Amino acid sequence: MTETLFLSSDELAGLATPDEYVDAVREGYRQRGEGAPAEPRTKFLPDDPPGMLTTYGAVLPETGAMGGYMYSAGFGARDAWFVTPLFDSESGELLAVLDGAHMNPYKTGAAGAVGADALAREDANSVALIGSGAQARGQLRALATVRDLDTAWVYSPTKEHREKFAGEMDRELDASVAAVASPSAAVEDADIVVTATTASEPVFDGDELDAGTHVTAMGQYHAEKRELDARTIERATYVPDLRKRATTDAGSFLLAMEEGVVDESHIHAELGEVVAGSEEGRTTEEEITVFDSGGTGIETVAAAYLLYERASEKGLGTTVDFSPASEAF
Repeated sequence: MTETLFLSSDELAGLATPDEYVDAVREGYRQRGEGAPAEPRTKFLPDDPPGMLTTYGAVLPETGAMGGYMYSAGFGARDAWFVTPLFDSESGELLAVLDGAHMNPYKTGAAGAVGADALAREDANSVALIGSGAQARGQLRALATVRDLDTAWVYSPTKEHREKFAGEMDRELDASVAAVASPSAAVEDADIVVTATTASEPVFDGDELDAGTHVTAMGQYHAEKRELDARTIERATYVPDLRKRATTDAGSFLLAMEEGVVDESHIHAELGEVVAGSEEGRTTEEEITVFDSGGTGIETVAAAYLLYERASEKGLGTTVDFSPASEAF
């Protein structure tokens, strides 16, 4: 029998700051860059009712943990539920089961910030956000820990949503955050562009990007949907979270290949390779860079273990007994 900690979303709230999530996730990607195992998501996409059941995992041996996500999204409730099992990477024992709702925007935002920190110009201080939901909030909070942001412009199709986002984040951050009426207005003069949408078609024109811009795309992981157009991919040094994912469900890259503007050799490196220093990131001030973030077990395990340790220190959670397979009969 193994004593496993169940941690609710409410118990996880406030256990870590955005910069602590970023540090944990950066360390996870460093381990990946030095050979830690991680695989892209697998997805089941039923039509009736329409939804998605997905899972992915990673092993972070130096952290001492492994696990990942299993979640459902859509279906009849038109919502999502995230479950994170966290295992000890040496003994294999189940350490914890986390409700991933609170963690999700923070760990995903941390992955975007690690990508921007590795690829954006050091003096980048302005950001364009396309999207105004929880994921956009997570991206901006985390990004503000790796760059000294002066200005953020946000666009989403619903005026009320983008204005509410801008007002809340302007009060929360040192940067000036303002809503704008179009993607073009957001992208113009932005040093960093972040897309956090559910869009199926490109959300801005790649010809509008200034030289030296960094782009983090994190809203799509579907082979036939994309946030970035072929022109953006063509112009950029392209870095995905996992190389294998780029040719599996990274729609922006796959559709750019279909249009004939790039091939697989255009994949510069995985993010972990850049973080670990085995591959270069940005090499010039004029270079356009893209971090294509579809979500992996790397940031999930790194963030979950951080929260598990914090919760254990504070005596949070409910202990549940799990039986090993040897006790099944």
